[in-house]
Amino acid sequence: MSTQKAFDFDNIVSNWQAKNPSITHHWSGTFQEYLDLIKKNPKITRNAFQRMFDMIIEAGTEEYTDFKKPIVRYKFFDDSKNNGKDAVFGLDVPIMKLVNVLRSAALGYGTEKRVILLHGPVGSAKSTICRLIKKGVEAYSKTDAGALYTFEWIDEKGDLGSLLGKDVKNYQSPMHEEPLLLIPEELRAQICESLNKGQEGSFRVHIDGELCPPSRFIFKALMEKYNGDLKKVLSHVRVKRLFLSEADRIGIGTFQPKDEKNQDSTELTGDINYRKIAEYGSDSDPRAFNFDGEFNVANRGIIEFVEVLKLDVAFLYDLLGASQEHKVKPKKFAQTHIDEVIIGHTNEPEYRRLQDNEFMEALRDRTVKIDIPYITRWRDEINIYKKDFNSQKMRGISIAPHTIEMAAMWAIMTRLEKPKKANLTRLQKLKLYNGKTLPNYTEDNVKELRKEAVREGLDGMSPRYIQDKLSNAIVAAQQNNKGSVNPFMVMNELESGLKNHSLLSNEEIKSEYKELLSVVKQEYEEIIKGEVQRAISADESALTRLCGNYIDNVKAFTQKERVRNQFTGQDEEPNEPLMRSVEEKIDIPESRKEDFRREIMNYIGALSLEGKKFDYKMNERLHKALELKLFEDQKDSIKLTSLVSSVTDKSTQEKIDIVKSRLIKDFGYDEISATDVLHYVASIFARGDVKNK
Repeated sequence: MSTQKAFDFDNIVSNWQAKNPSITHHWSGTFQEYLDLIKKNPKITRNAFQRMFDMIIEAGTEEYTDFKKPIVRYKFFDDSKNNGKDAVFGLDVPIMKLVNVLRSAALGYGTEKRVILLHGPVGSAKSTICRLIKKGVEAYSKTDAGALYTFEWIDEKGDLGSLLGKDVKNYQSPMHEEPLLLIPEELRAQICESLNKGQEGSFRVHIDGELCPPSRFIFKALMEKYNGDLKKVLSHVRVKRLFLSEADRIGIGTFQPKDEKNQDSTELTGDINYRKIAEYGSDSDPRAFNFDGEFNVANRGIIEFVEVLKLDVAFLYDLLGASQEHKVKPKKFAQTHIDEVIIGHTNEPEYRRLQDNEFMEALRDRTVKIDIPYITRWRDEINIYKKDFNSQKMRGISIAPHTIEMAAMWAIMTRLEKPKKANLTRLQKLKLYNGKTLPNYTEDNVKELRKEAVREGLDGMSPRYIQDKLSNAIVAAQQNNKGSVNPFMVMNELESGLKNHSLLSNEEIKSEYKELLSVVKQEYEEIIKGEVQRAISADESALTRLCGNYIDNVKAFTQKERVRNQFTGQDEEPNEPLMRSVEEKIDIPESRKEDFRREIMNYIGALSLEGKKFDYKMNERLHKALELKLFEDQKDSIKLTSLVSSVTDKSTQEKIDIVKSRLIKDFGYDEISATDVLHYVASIFARGDVKNK
């Protein structure tokens, strides 16, 4: 008999309800009860800008210094609640500018009357930033901190049929308005004074705007019905918690350009409901109008204009009043108040067209432009691709170490302007921006490099192109049963794709980008040669013996003593060839050898005074020199070049297997990629192309 337990659906639902604020935090009450809520928490009356700014700040911040410039990183854009799916990398400075605009708007300093325009090249995360904000606003409205309220008209006794329609018991405010807008203009100052009493220093309630036409119509009709008795009018009002939702078109709107013949301004401001005209008798009756344009539904939240400057000029006119006056003009109705953040994004060609169009001066004047460039820091670009191409998402195939890094390196170099200094390469510039120190370059020099690069980050290859080519390489490797994708496969895809790239028509630029791929390939070769060298020379006991021998000779040299030969027992002069063979590996010239040796002995002496024992790993330069020396001594005994000829004796194979295991353990390779790298480096050794540096 089966002992399997029944599926516990009820328990799952109970747990979900306990964790889902939108399920547990529904609230409705009278207008008076809403005023009591405001008295306890005035922030529930915040406008859209204030709520959005608080949402970002409450997610947390982190301060750091980037080349002497203080930077604030806003954790909201890490998208941690969604496991970083839409996380934004490397754009802390543009995001700081965006948040400062929101801060100014929240304080009422003027930017609340502007269209926020994100401007930058294709694939620079403009849409991602908007998507993050829209998702965030939706989620924030479901929390206690982000609570907001709207109202509906109710007819419990059924005596308002002529106003609300037949058999209609409740009529939802079509634009989900703030309930305080129900307070007549003459009463607002007194009500606000009462609500703000005792709230000094905290958020202060302010009532701004008017009711939408349907609510205004119902309000006026009820005032007439009750001879101006406001309390009786408000008895037909039920206030309730509002949850914003893009899918339900509540508080979040999105507008994008379409064919001009199939798009008109009613998509923004609403249209006549012809079915209702017969019921209400006029197309100018507000109840016979659908206030469901994108401006209407986005009230209390945010509206995103996708590729805003591709829109027909007629649509852009609607933006003028919406931004400056916070009003829109539905057909046959007075201007209607809106409370929403207007954010659009555009690419550079469209923005240049706006600048050249003298008839659009009014829109330019109402726009706050924020540049969203491509990333120019290598490690941030790497994070973009690792988000999509990682061991959790990859099945049945691996990505060799440095594959993503090399693709990102090429992407960054295409975006960097050629350094004006003749002795500085693009690769070196990339490394400087990434935080590496180079001789003769200080933080001030790097700041100067950034200042002199006018268009850096506005040109170059899009992350989308890199992602597409990474995908192509992975699919090809799966189809060919390669088991592993390496940097050369991806670089071949990157190069072949340049021929037919839709956004690249300039042959000189294509040729320049191909040259940069050669630079990346050379850099990759140096990296893997170094890793194989370190894997070969990673014998701890051999390194310790070599270090001990070197230090004994350096000590004898600096103290002008003889050193005892442990095999013969004879005192001999310090072994100069041994010491120089180590020092030459890190380019210590003959003229500097004595200084270097004394530096080592002084370091050992200082450690001894502190009661510490010297270890070669404590000195990075010496450690590297010893590794390279040991590699040189061991590479011939390992005979790695025999891999090229596929003739390997048992002893050599055992040594190669040890090296391979070190690559896997210490450098993140798997069996396939470690074998591939060893074969490739072996072919370099076979060509005599090894550089000990």
